[in-house]
Amino acid sequence: MPKRTAIVVALLVAGVLAPAAPATASPSITWHGCATGPGDRLGTELDKAGAQCGDVVVPVDHRRPKGRGITLALARIKATDPARRRGTLMLNPGGPGGPAMELVLAGPLMPEIAARYDLVGLDPRFVGRSSPLRCDWKTDTFARSAGPTLRTFGESVRLAKELARGCSGNDPELLRAASTRNTARDMDVVRAALGERKISYLGASYGTYLGAVYLQMFGARADRFVLDSSVDPEAFGPGLLRQTAPAVDAALRNWAKSAVGQGLGDTADEVVTTVRDIARTAERRPLRVGKYTVDGHMVPYLFFAHLYDDRPAAQAGFVDTVRTLRDAAAGLHPTPAPALAALLDGLTTGSGSATDRAGTPVVCADRATSRDPATYFRDIQDHRAAEPLFGPLARNITPCAFWPVAPAEPATRIHNAAPALLLGSTGDPATPYAGQLAMHRALAGSRLVTVEGAFRHSVFLKGDRCVDTAVRDYLVGGELPADRSCR
Repeated sequence: MPKRTAIVVALLVAGVLAPAAPATASPSITWHGCATGPGDRLGTELDKAGAQCGDVVVPVDHRRPKGRGITLALARIKATDPARRRGTLMLNPGGPGGPAMELVLAGPLMPEIAARYDLVGLDPRFVGRSSPLRCDWKTDTFARSAGPTLRTFGESVRLAKELARGCSGNDPELLRAASTRNTARDMDVVRAALGERKISYLGASYGTYLGAVYLQMFGARADRFVLDSSVDPEAFGPGLLRQTAPAVDAALRNWAKSAVGQGLGDTADEVVTTVRDIARTAERRPLRVGKYTVDGHMVPYLFFAHLYDDRPAAQAGFVDTVRTLRDAAAGLHPTPAPALAALLDGLTTGSGSATDRAGTPVVCADRATSRDPATYFRDIQDHRAAEPLFGPLARNITPCAFWPVAPAEPATRIHNAAPALLLGSTGDPATPYAGQLAMHRALAGSRLVTVEGAFRHSVFLKGDRCVDTAVRDYLVGGELPADRSCR
């Protein structure tokens, strides 16, 4: 699925398998410079920022600590006010499949927090520089619309099978070990290796689920946890998008109001009709956008990927994209803007960030799903009238239906009273607000700060002073606020 944190740029390099340390040995981190060579842009930026980079070996299977190991990569920038240092703040951007090392570069955006905490970005197992798995895909994401008919759904089934085969060359032991529970165990190994009795944490999107799993498994070792745009803890897995279609449609309608009078329609309803007409045209015949061919499976995803952010610049960019697709639907051959060209290149060649590609093994390892394609088509048909544009995307079959291994253990049931600060927006299209409320209920000791009337995914450091102040006051001062709304 599309994972879109502004400060995240994925950079994959080869990982190293290594023997696991003996169970009796204390975990340790090998610290070194960050740049791996002259072409390593991320490593160079980390070195310039004064970061340390490190490696730590963890077991593939934590139940067999003397067995095979993998090497995890992390970056750390120490607290800028060491005399008042509080501890370690571990960062995760979501995904799953999002590398975290470069998040430590965000310190200047939150100076009071960076003054008090060592910022640590740990690339999760099999992601980024942490012994990445290889999935041979010619696309960045499995997210596609099923289209209008059983025939077009059959095309989705074939793609899902192909993508599952693309990951099947990995050792089955590694695929089984890609779960969020194992990533939480890795976090705790790193906590110990850093010499911390407890860790604090800031995670967004999927990172909220990872944080909640850590709280469930290792709550006594958790200090101050901030979870931004929470995933429904009962929904995470292969069906994580199933409940998103109404929220995405609401975000589309909100955007349409900003697009009135810009050549796409004179009312919001007319703008929405323009968008839906583009999708229907693409279902009848592929569109030509520059050198790219865009079909009915792809167009709803292009809309979905542009609706994560309701700020003016993002909304204006989506207007340009819809104009380009409208011209293509009219039989013209428009040239895409650079951002749209990069997105299309990733969808058709796999040249993009690869977050979804890296995250698919996690999704499939976390929760079992139906392996019968007919169940997905029935679900789409049952909801097609209510969710005509985004339902066939959100409810479509995934590679997990054809995954070569089953989950090694059941999904984690989140149910505890650990304190945590939750952040969200009522119109979040990617992790709908109902799921955020479900996380709030599951974490009975949590408090929720909500941006009312916003249609964006992740809210921290997005220009909302109310949210940013709540995070600062909690992480720096320990003040866990009452549930409240930001307007």
